[in-house]
Amino acid sequence: MHTFTLSGCYRISSEVRCLLPTTTKKKKKKNIVFSMMEGRCGRDETQFNTGGFLSKKAFHPPSWATHLNPIPSDVYSLGHLPTPIHKWNLPNLPEDTQVWIKRDDLSGMQLSGNKVRKLEFLLADAVSQGSDCVITVGGIQSNHCRATAVAAKYLNLDSYLILRTSKVLVDKDPGLTGNLLVERLVGAHIELISKEEYANIGSVALAEILKEKLLKEGRKPYVIPVGGSNSLGTWGYIEAIREIEQQILSGCSKSLDAIVVACGSGGTIAGLSLGSSLSTLKAEVHAFCVCDDPDYFYDFSQGLLDGLHADVNSREIVEIHNAKGLGYAMNTSEELKFIAEIASTTGIILDPVYSGKAAFGMLRDIAENPNKWRGKKILFIHTGGLLGLFDKSEEMTWMMGNYHRMKVDESVPHKDGMGKMQ
Repeated sequence: MHTFTLSGCYRISSEVRCLLPTTTKKKKKKNIVFSMMEGRCGRDETQFNTGGFLSKKAFHPPSWATHLNPIPSDVYSLGHLPTPIHKWNLPNLPEDTQVWIKRDDLSGMQLSGNKVRKLEFLLADAVSQGSDCVITVGGIQSNHCRATAVAAKYLNLDSYLILRTSKVLVDKDPGLTGNLLVERLVGAHIELISKEEYANIGSVALAEILKEKLLKEGRKPYVIPVGGSNSLGTWGYIEAIREIEQQILSGCSKSLDAIVVACGSGGTIAGLSLGSSLSTLKAEVHAFCVCDDPDYFYDFSQGLLDGLHADVNSREIVEIHNAKGLGYAMNTSEELKFIAEIASTTGIILDPVYSGKAAFGMLRDIAENPNKWRGKKILFIHTGGLLGLFDKSEEMTWMMGNYHRMKVDESVPHKDGMGKMQ
C-alpha cells in the first residue's frame, strides 16, 4: 500500500517543487441526469436522457442572441442546472419591495457558484483543442480555481493553479483551509506567487510563463483567464438569462425588475447585462464590485461585449457600485457581522469575498435610496463561495457565542453500555 500527503505546491518564481503523487488517467464514466427544464442550451429532455451530466453537446444560442459573434460550437454539461429561485425574506426592505435569490451557489463542482457556467464553455473549447491540462489564476482562496480544478479532473484534464498570497507565506505550504483542501484533494498543481510579483508581472504574463514551461515538457495546456472572464466565458451568463427567463415564465417569480450580483472579474456582469437587455426580461442589472473600481469594470466588460460584436455600451446596460471596502478578500467587522446575521435570520450563508459584500452593499443602497428600490422585485444572484468562510473563522469567532455545556442533573438515571458509544 502506498501512502502520501497533500503537499503538492511550489513557489512559482523559485521552481522549488513539492510534487503531489502522479495520478493515472481513468476511463470516463457515463453519468446520466435528467433535465428539469426543456430548452437549456437548446437541448430537450430526450437529449439529456441520452447524454446528461459531463456530456458535450452542440450549442444553440437563445433566439435573441443569434446575432452575437462568435457563437460557441460546443458546451459541456457541468453544472446542476437550472439552479432554484426562491423568496429571500431580508429585513427592513422598503414597502412593496421583494427580494428573490437565485442559488448559483448550488451549481456543483464541490460547492461551487457562478464559475461553473463559464467553465461549461471554456472546458469544451479546451477539449476541442486537444488540451491535456488547464492553467488558471486567482487568489489563495479562489472559488474559480477550485471549480476549475474539479471540473478539469471530471474531464481527465490536469490543472495548474497560479495562486497569489502574501510575501510572508509564499515560500510556505499554503495549508488545507477552504478551497485549498478541495484543490489539493483533486490533485491540482499549486503555483504560489506573491501579491507583489503578481502586481508587477500580471496574470496574463504569469499564465504565459507557465504555459511555455509546460509546452517544453510536452504538455498541451489551455489557459483560462482570471475568473473565466473572457468573451467565451461570458456566454455562461448569457445562457443563465435564458434560464431565468424560462423560470419566470414557469412561475418562479412572475416578473422581475432588477438583478443584483457581485462583480470580481467582469464576465458574469457582462453576460447578465447583455442577456437581460436582449431578452424579454429587460431587468436593470446592478453589480457590486469587490475589487478595483466601477470604471475599471465598465471598461473591462466593454471589452468582453466588443469581443462578441454586441454593439452595446456597458454603461447603458449595467450600473456598477463600489463594494470593495477594505480591499479584495478583506472584511470589516461590520461586513462579517452582517454575514452572520443574514445566516441566522434567513438561513442563507453568504461568502465574505463576493456575495456577502454584494448583499451588504445592496441593502445599504436600499436603506440610503429607498425610493430607488421601492416596489421593485429584485433577483439577487448568489455566486457561491462558502468555502471562503473557513479562511475567516478566527475573525468571526467572537460572534459565535451560541453554545453551552449541556447540564444533566445527577438524579437522571445513568445506564452504562447504552447507545453508539459502547
